[in-house]
Amino acid sequence: MKVKVIGLCLVLFFAGVVVASPQDPNVGTWKLNEAKSRFSKGATKNHTVVYESAGDLDTTKVIVDGTDASGNATHNEWTGRFNGLYYAVTGDPGSDMRMYSRINNRTLSITAKKDGKVTLTGTITISRDGKSRTVTTSGTDANGRRFRNTAVYDKQ
Repeated sequence: MKVKVIGLCLVLFFAGVVVASPQDPNVGTWKLNEAKSRFSKGATKNHTVVYESAGDLDTTKVIVDGTDASGNATHNEWTGRFNGLYYAVTGDPGSDMRMYSRINNRTLSITAKKDGKVTLTGTITISRDGKSRTVTTSGTDANGRRFRNTAVYDKQ
């Protein structure tokens, strides 16, 4: 009888932990704060980035809207897991595969590839209060020029 009670208590405890676990701080809509950001000349600016759950708890969809160096609208999407594996990107001329890895609860690393070659690496860090995030990226653009950007976003 005691074993059953202890077992039931453990099941309820762990179920409570799962239910009470905080939501991924990346999830939500993020708007670019250009005043706090720094971009290389000719950089694409991602004005709105949306992270949303896609299917199961571990899968995330990332939707990015912005403008390129000429002011033309851009849109790309990625669906995958933050597990260090590459998943396809659609709509991004600079990459066809993207990988996110969770460094800690507030930090992700990102790597993008085009035709098997790494074109971008960086980190995404959520502030302690969860109201902003800083995306620092570097890489090589389609013209072979090196870039380094720091984009700051405010949570909506």
